[in-house]
Amino acid sequence: MFRAGQRLGGRAATTGTAPRHRTRVARTDRTAPKGKERQPSDELQTKVITMRMSRTLGRTLGAAATALGLATAMAAAALMTASPASAATLTEVTNFGTNPTNLRMHLYVPDRVAARPGILVAMHYCTGSGPAFYSGTQFASLADRYGFIVIYPSATRSGQCFDVYSSEGLRRNGASDHTGIISMVQYVIQRYNGDPNRVFATGSSSGAMMTNVMLALYPDVFRAGAAFAGVPFTCFATTGGSTWNSQCANGQVIRSAQEWGNAVRNANPGYNGPWPRMQLWHGTNDETLRYPNFNEEIKQWTNVHGLSQTPTYTDSPQAGYTRTRYGSSGPQAPVEAISMQGVTHNLPINAAEAIRFFGLDNTTPPTTPPVQTTPPIPPTTPPVQTTPPIPPTTPPVTGGCSATVVSLDQWPGGFVATVRVTAGSAGTNGWRVTLTLPSGATIVNAWNADRSGNSGTVQFTNVSYNGRLGPGQTTEFGFQGVGTGTGMTTSSCSAS
Repeated sequence: MFRAGQRLGGRAATTGTAPRHRTRVARTDRTAPKGKERQPSDELQTKVITMRMSRTLGRTLGAAATALGLATAMAAAALMTASPASAATLTEVTNFGTNPTNLRMHLYVPDRVAARPGILVAMHYCTGSGPAFYSGTQFASLADRYGFIVIYPSATRSGQCFDVYSSEGLRRNGASDHTGIISMVQYVIQRYNGDPNRVFATGSSSGAMMTNVMLALYPDVFRAGAAFAGVPFTCFATTGGSTWNSQCANGQVIRSAQEWGNAVRNANPGYNGPWPRMQLWHGTNDETLRYPNFNEEIKQWTNVHGLSQTPTYTDSPQAGYTRTRYGSSGPQAPVEAISMQGVTHNLPINAAEAIRFFGLDNTTPPTTPPVQTTPPIPPTTPPVQTTPPIPPTTPPVTGGCSATVVSLDQWPGGFVATVRVTAGSAGTNGWRVTLTLPSGATIVNAWNADRSGNSGTVQFTNVSYNGRLGPGQTTEFGFQGVGTGTGMTTSSCSAS
């Protein structure tokens, strides 16, 4: 059920992988006429979240088909052979309800949606977006297979991290991201006859932290969640407007199971309904949200369910992975935890295993797709940037590629930079960026690129999942350094 061959920071070779979706965004408004429902017509951020949690999750694809098993894969192949190619697209929805932090909402409704579809909220990593998470994971492909609907929220504050730290962000119905996400869920339930008893949440990194928040604040809405490299609810809480909790990130917030469980219960005083089930994933070599957070999450959710921290069931679904279940030995235990030996914060997103845990893989969508009354409308203007990027240090080029430093966040003794690579008119099969650091600056960590050197002139090359770019397409990589980043220059970008 799990894929083998995981390579750290990259994508494992796999066979039988469900097709990745290519993002084509149409816009819609809640006031669109009912007949057109099939295409329903935005300081310094968390220093290390922004710098390290930026993860292009496309590197983790490939788990879906192997997780579902050979028989399921053969049945899906037969189904796809007999059915026309999917025409469903990712759609941006506006005016979906109360949205205090100006989140953006993208929605994926498969062509063959179930009569009473389940709903999955899939939340991105820092510096990511809903469309990037859509393109980089297999949740939409699995929605095609099983007929559920996927909501992809996008954080729009600087750094594009979800609020998992403020007092409003940790209070039910507070003026923060979670309230906007609940509005998205309610919108889908009302507009698409969604099943309110089958609403789920998942995410990676910042999105995994937000998964813990959503389940803790709204146990009456979410039935289960899957958190890929997160921290317990309230672990990242800060005061004074700070967006970063270094003690939590470093795995130094250690509490009793009862204390963690009380944090969830105190967020919903008087609630006596069932608590959401939780699936937890964490790499032992996580350098951003360190591994002790995994055990703290287990303590929190087992206590919420009134369970011991002693596993009911333990196995090794693939080499280096240890899976423990609490409260049941079955595939939908109240708490399931997967420890991934040697894996960093770049952990794979095993979408199929999450869908299996949710129970969304037992839905049969209708055999005849609904008639679409209008084709999707491509966007006429690009999304508005709320914060202007730093001016390019190198001019764009017609062929090859160009590289631009689009953000530079600094604090005494350190900095984080994000670099955007843009393909020229011929596209790229791979790229290399040469960057010169100021004197005394040293790189200590990088993501979404391999690097050669740590100081002076440093070269960054694409990794397996972001080298191929179409004409004009972009990808981003980032790095953390000590010293100052002021004065760095990107001297060249070459394409292959």
